[in-house]
Amino acid sequence: HKPTYEDMRKSLEAMKTHCLNNGVTDISMPKIGCGLDRLDWDKVSAILGEVFEGTDIKITVYTL
Repeated sequence: HKPTYEDMRKSLEAMKTHCLNNGVTDISMPKIGCGLDRLDWDKVSAILGEVFEGTDIKITVYTL
């Protein structure tokens, strides 16, 4: 089954909690959910910004 935007938000919330609880300050990732899962990067990027807003966690997104 393909993820929904709500699934993505829940996963990113869990990632944020893990980062805050374990001292993670930097995350590098591809454009998650936007390849085979076909989510729109503009929407995923907005969710990512909302979830990590107010934290000092640096997020780097890369493309191959």
